[in-house]
Amino acid sequence: MQDEFEWIESITPKQNHQPTLIEGIGDDAALIRSEAGFDDILCVDTLVENVHFSRKTMTPYQIGHKALAVNISDVAAMGGTPRFYLVSIAISDSWSETELQEIYKGMEGLADKYGIDLIGGDTVATKGPLVVSVTAHGRVQKGRKLLRKNAQPGDVVFLTGPVGLSAAGLELLLEDRLSENLTRLVDAHQLPAPQVEAGLLLAASGYKIALNDISDGLASESHEIAEASNVHIQIRYDQLPTVEEFNHFTSDQVLDWMLYGGEDFQLVGTVPLEDWASLVQLFGEHGLAIHEIGAVVEGKAGVSLFKDHETIPVSKKGYNHFSG
Repeated sequence: MQDEFEWIESITPKQNHQPTLIEGIGDDAALIRSEAGFDDILCVDTLVENVHFSRKTMTPYQIGHKALAVNISDVAAMGGTPRFYLVSIAISDSWSETELQEIYKGMEGLADKYGIDLIGGDTVATKGPLVVSVTAHGRVQKGRKLLRKNAQPGDVVFLTGPVGLSAAGLELLLEDRLSENLTRLVDAHQLPAPQVEAGLLLAASGYKIALNDISDGLASESHEIAEASNVHIQIRYDQLPTVEEFNHFTSDQVLDWMLYGGEDFQLVGTVPLEDWASLVQLFGEHGLAIHEIGAVVEGKAGVSLFKDHETIPVSKKGYNHFSG
């Protein structure tokens, strides 16, 4: 690799999107201007080679895309708009400079879509696997926080879209079972789409909404809401949104992906029953779908699935890609 300063110059954005950026890459730290009427959102996620991604199933560009998508999804789950990000990367000599440039291009492609600026980070050498850690900054209007603790008995439980696609795509890639009619599943794993617009609509609604993004699976994320709110969430199997591609697999396999397959980055949440119809209308006016998948009920904090006239406890386990 070329020297550190030339490397930094090569990944420094040529233009900025955010007017609140005072100073980005080039000093010891970035400076951003606060905005009246907004609260700041900060989140960080770290991806480790062969734990969260593999070169066997993803290109460097796709790795970069996903590294930033994880963080944008967290901002969306708070009802916020992503503004800035920083990247810390630990690299070994098994990665070429061209591959590393592609990782940053993957992040840049997604950042440009949402008008997000890269404002700093760190680059270090390692003898271990590649590690990419992204810190994201976003802003949400004051009083519009969508917190896990907001759920209450009687609420509708909803999803912004079908889940399980990413896990299905990963399995296809690992087993080399690719085909034209299943490309949507593979794309869901390699180039996931954060639900920023949906998160902004939920925040703008003004309703008391609990929200989480599907990074570790529907079961795990629903448990987090249930525990934070001290309520019980009951999911109805027959109301879970699905896709045509799932018809190629067994129902048990699909259900396992839906509940425990992570990295779909759809949003799961709750909203008071009296506000549900208005929320559906709001999403429809913006050309977005939202799906009722169950209800919040009184009882011990936890999650259950109602399927075939039977209520089944749902464990909290999340999907761990590439675990042994």
